[in-house]
Amino acid sequence: MLLCLSSNHRNATFELLESLSLSAPDATAALVESTAFVSGAVVLATCNRFEAYLDIDEPLTAATAVAVASTLTALSDASGVSTDELRASISVHEGPDVAAHLFSVTSGLESVVVGEDEIAGQVSRALDRARADGTTSRDLERLFQRATHTSRGVKNHTAIGRRDRSLVRLALDLTSSRITDWATTSVLLVGTGQYAATTVAALRDRGAEDIRVFSPSGRAAPFAARYGVEPSDDFAVDVVVTCTANTVLGPELFTGSDRRIVIDLGLPRNVHPDVARVPGVQLLDLETIRLHAPLEELTAHDDAREIVRAAAAGFTAETEAEAGIVALRGHVFELLEAEIARSRARGGSEETESALRHLAGVLLHGPSVRARGLAAEGRGAEFLAGLEAVYGVQATPPARDERAETA
Repeated sequence: MLLCLSSNHRNATFELLESLSLSAPDATAALVESTAFVSGAVVLATCNRFEAYLDIDEPLTAATAVAVASTLTALSDASGVSTDELRASISVHEGPDVAAHLFSVTSGLESVVVGEDEIAGQVSRALDRARADGTTSRDLERLFQRATHTSRGVKNHTAIGRRDRSLVRLALDLTSSRITDWATTSVLLVGTGQYAATTVAALRDRGAEDIRVFSPSGRAAPFAARYGVEPSDDFAVDVVVTCTANTVLGPELFTGSDRRIVIDLGLPRNVHPDVARVPGVQLLDLETIRLHAPLEELTAHDDAREIVRAAAAGFTAETEAEAGIVALRGHVFELLEAEIARSRARGGSEETESALRHLAGVLLHGPSVRARGLAAEGRGAEFLAGLEAVYGVQATPPARDERAETA
């Protein structure tokens, strides 16, 4: 059964999210090794949320409670946040609700800026990290891949998807009231990741020409060459935008300037709070940006919610139908291999084997589609009963992979 523990901008403070983002991902993934009935984990850590998606072997209330308690303890040990504070700031989703929640998150419907561009990529990278760490599972793979597919549907078929939204663009919108002319404004980016690339595009949309990049890890030159900006380590500019990891910039870098705007998009924060006390510096951080997030357009939001709801219902139906489909495939393939063996014994050709395999696929397609349709209507038990009545096949839940193969 799937389980999600979610701490986000709606139910947690910025400080708590920062603590979890900094120290908790490795601890959550370690649950797969330390807890017998947790067979998979994917951790999603962004600037406005920390979520642990778990695949637990036992669909029982007791197992869920133990998994939640174990996760809270691991997060507390890693972050220093008490379990009581974590429990008050974490929502728990289980079973079908997990798909509905992740699909909504991936489509940008739970973001500070509804429909933001970056979240789908962050979800995809979370799955990539779990694959690299060997902590994902078959069900989590299906869940996250379907979430990415759903987000594309929202982007392609709703007004939310047609709007170019992101935290970067919202931050620049808030900054524009203090900028006379972006074309004559010097900007320094700190970081060379996806947020930095998004920031370059957003700045150019506003007419910015003097864009420079600084990388604490030494990757400024290749980033600058790729995006047509200049590498630099000079912080004496009009606007500084930070979007990197494991870097905290102190007040000493921002002294000696009459007027400067610093936009901190990092979580954990990239700019020390004392920078706000430096004369002439205006600091805009994620907490401030959150307070100015615009309201979503209700019609577009409702359209997107309907796409997410339908996708989540379909995912749940497929999950419920899976046991019957797997049992039917196993039965048909067993008969198929027996027929192929007899064909080979009689000198049958490769064309004959290919035709038999094609026929088996054709025969399986219709019942598989029907199984998912019945499950979506709440009639999955009818399909399982039919399998036993017609083929004598008893469907049982498929054995879980302890780890999914790395893609």
